Formats: sequence, C-alpha cells, structure tokens
Amino acid sequence: MPVRTHTQEPVTAELDRSALDFTPWRFWADADDAQRDRQLALQAELGRDRGYELGERCFVSEQASVTNEVLELGDRAYVAAGAYVSGTLRAGRDCSLNPYTVVRGDVRLGDAVRIGSHTSVLGFNHSMDPETEVHRQPLTSAGITIGDDVWIGSHVVVLDGVTVGDKAVLAAGAVVTKDVPAGAVVGGNPARLIRWRVPETAAAPAAGGLAREVREFADRAHEQARTLLDRCWDPATGLFVDAPGTAPTVRAQCDAVEIADLLLGGPPPQLPAEEQVDRLRSWQDPATGMVGELGADLVPVPPRPGLFDPAAGYHVLSVGYALDLLGSAFAHPVAVVADATPADVIDGLERQDWEAGAWSAGHWVDILGTAMHGNHRAGVAGSPGAQESLLGWLLARADPRTGMWGTPGGPEGLLQVVNGYYRASRGTFAQLGLPVPFPERVVDTVLEHARDPRFFRPERQNACNVLDVAHPLWLTRGTGHRGDEVVELARGLLAQALRRWSAGEGFSFQAAHPSTAGTPGTTPGLQGTEMWLAIVWLLADLAGLSDQLGYRPRGVHRPEPVER
Repeated sequence: MPVRTHTQEPVTAELDRSALDFTPWRFWADADDAQRDRQLALQAELGRDRGYELGERCFVSEQASVTNEVLELGDRAYVAAGAYVSGTLRAGRDCSLNPYTVVRGDVRLGDAVRIGSHTSVLGFNHSMDPETEVHRQPLTSAGITIGDDVWIGSHVVVLDGVTVGDKAVLAAGAVVTKDVPAGAVVGGNPARLIRWRVPETAAAPAAGGLAREVREFADRAHEQARTLLDRCWDPATGLFVDAPGTAPTVRAQCDAVEIADLLLGGPPPQLPAEEQVDRLRSWQDPATGMVGELGADLVPVPPRPGLFDPAAGYHVLSVGYALDLLGSAFAHPVAVVADATPADVIDGLERQDWEAGAWSAGHWVDILGTAMHGNHRAGVAGSPGAQESLLGWLLARADPRTGMWGTPGGPEGLLQVVNGYYRASRGTFAQLGLPVPFPERVVDTVLEHARDPRFFRPERQNACNVLDVAHPLWLTRGTGHRGDEVVELARGLLAQALRRWSAGEGFSFQAAHPSTAGTPGTTPGLQGTEMWLAIVWLLADLAGLSDQLGYRPRGVHRPEPVER
C-alpha cells in the first residue's frame, strides 16, 4: 500500500467517497451499495494478499497509507483517510484511527480505543549512538499497549514503551512518555495526572477507593488463610506441597510458615510448631550447614560443600527465616560461610557472571550475606574481614550510572541487573540496615525498567519481577527522588496485584491470563502467595496504605533490618 486506487468514476462519486473516508463512523450507515462493495473488495484483497485480519463492518480508507507487517482489526474498527499505519498493529473491537493518525511500530489496542486526528502512537525508537548518524542506526521497539475504553485526543504523542491502562484519557496535545494508570486523565508535556475519570473502579481507584480495595483484600486473605493452607497440606506425608498434585519441597514448608505468620499470626495449624521446628532443624547438614532439597524418600539430599549448592542455596534464607518466625534457629552454623576467608569471598564475587547473569550473581550474594548474619546471631563470627570484604566489594563495584551491579543490555534489557540488585541488596545493605550506594540512580533505573511492557504488562507480570521493583523503590524511598512517579507506579501495580487473589487458593506466581494458559507458575500455590503478600505490603506502604492490611512481613521479605 498506500491502498488508494485511481478510477474513472464521476467526480461526484469521488467526492461522496472522500467525505466518508474522513467520517468513517458513518460509512456502513450512509454508503451506497457500490461503495460498500468496493470497501469489501479492498478488505478481501488485504486479507488475501497481505494476511491482514479484519473483523465485521471494519473500514479501511483508500486514502490511508497502510503498510503493516501484521494488522488485526476487531469488529467495527476503522482507519480513516490520511492515517499512516505500519509495523504490527493489533486492535480490538470499536477502535478508531481518525484522519491523519500515525500508528507505527509494535502497538496493541484494547477494545473501544478512540484516537483523535493528528495523533502519533510511536511504538519504536532509534538508538542514541552519537558516533552514528541517526538514519543509519538500528531501530528498537519496546512496544505500546493501550487498554480498553481509552480516549486519546487530537495531536497527542505516545512514545515507545508506554502502557496506558483501561478507561484512561489522554488530553489533546499530551506528550505521553511514561505509563498512564487505568482511569487516569493526563495532559501536558510531559503528560501528568490531571484528575481521575473513573475514581472508584477496581482498575484505577483514587486514594479512598484503593484503600477500600486493600482493606477488602486483607479481609479475604485473613479469612481464607486456613483454607489455602489446608489445600496445600498433604496428610499422607505430613508435609506441605506448593500446590495440589505437586511433590513436597523444603521451600513449601517455609512458605507455609511465612503465610501463617502473616495472616494467622502464628505457625501453620496443620502441625504443632514444635514438630515443625524439629523437622526443619533436623534437615540441616551438620558438615556444611546447608539444607538440601528433599529426595524421593522425603529426606534432604546432602548438599555439596562450597559456596553454594544451587539446590540448597535459597534454603539458607527460607529455612533460616522460617525457624526465626517459629522462635528458633539453625542447629548448626552455615559452615561453608563461617570457614570462608576474605580471599574466598572476593574470589566468589569475581567468579559470578555479573555481565550476563546478574540475577544469579545477586542470588549468590543474598545467600552469602544471609548466612553471615545468621552465623553472627549464633555467635559464630567467621573469618575476620569476610563480611567487610563482601560489603566493600559491593560498594566499590556499584555502577554510578545505574546504582546497581552488572551490565544492562542484551535481549532482557534491565531485567537481570534490577532483579539481581534486589537479591544482592536484600541480603546485605537492606538486611543490615546500611545505606545503599547511589540511591537516586537506583530509582531512575527501576522506573525505567518498570516501563518495559515485556515484563510489566498486567498479563506478563510475575512475582519475581514485581518484587524486584517494589523492594528497591521501598528501600530508597527516603530520598524522595521522583516520589510522585514512584507512588503512581506503586498504586498501579498494587491495584493489579489485588485482583489476582484466587478465593481459597491464594496467588499464583505468574499472572493468570488467557495468554499465559499452561505457563508454569499460573496455578495458585504457597510460593506465589508468600511472595505476592510481601509485594502487596511493599506497594501498599509506598502508596501510604499498608496500615489497611493488618499484617507486616517478618520473614525473608521483612522491610526492617534484622537485629545485630
């Protein structure tokens, strides 16, 4: 395309058709049979030759430039004269691209999205290498997602990476550079919140509405806590499973302890607390101090020596904090950490793949820092200078551009460094109550990452990715840096999280959505519930609403530093 073709029809017919090209919402009511036949023939050609998928009673003007690789229009969607459409566009029903609209790149529209004339929705960008002329640089595309029932005024610009929530309004002339919460009315350059279109909806409640939602969620969670724990209790083994039909794991026992502490104010009622303590303590390997994963005989497999057995690593956190919540502690020190010298610590840090695997590297740091703390509380100081070597290395290696450790980039963008930052800072600075380096840059990096629709569209969220944004923002909240944006993001993520609770079952790790059907982690279970309960508290606290929950994390995801 362009799809326009020249004919020898009379001028009057051309003028009639032109008028409907600019008012396409009138086409199927006002067009004559010849005009309708011509439009249907054009759509058939576009479907046959270009593979476009067009719904019932759509309209595509012959005076539009339509050059998409992928085009899907729902029923009664239309593209008016002068529109310029390219890339990948998937639009729901009753969507309108009015005259001279530009929609390019990777763009997804929900149902009933109305786009005013001369608006540009640009789901792509150029890279910024100053040594290369712009026209020679490769294009990037994070994509734009616009929810249902969104009104976009005339002369609006929406930039790549933005997500616009349901029922939002983008006022005429707005330049939208960041996500717009559901139900918000935004305007200006850059666009800012003006007011709420739908202040009391579940999609985008104002302060009072969101507070009510938080209270109602908390009431449900407290009432249903016993039911969801019963659901994951296996009487045959006397152990918890993450979800019905799965095998018992060490972590499932610990998640049950955390959930019961949060929602019931005590240990899980399925087993006396003393028996739970005895079992968790008995699972620790005296030689290494680690807890291996359960084997087929439901006895932990002895962990391998050294820093750290991957199958046992997280158990330093989960079992250690579960025992703490039950009023106990490990029976033995974590010997592989107690024996580590400063040189061993530095060598271990240097061996981590900070460039391509910052999450795994942060995981390693979290285990090390938590084991050091646990040993200190047990009166085992470890090698002199080992903890100082860990903290000193992290301080010296923090990137002043991002505030984090590791190298951003590659196909995952900022995902590795942000997720790795949560793990590394949680087990060290946060756990010990020490200030993090470059906290304002941390906020900048997290806010940039949270705009990535690959991970933060509602249907693509999972507990790790949202937790690893919520905790760093909570940890750095004292700076006040970009505070309005932090609160806005927290409120949006919180509203989405509250809607994921499954009655009597809790949360799934991965957001359940038709597009994620069959994806691992979409079944509600103990791990997802434990993590999302902590996430909800962190987000609610950033939004000033945590007092509505009636709980505060005290285990792995506790907000306060531990006692030293």
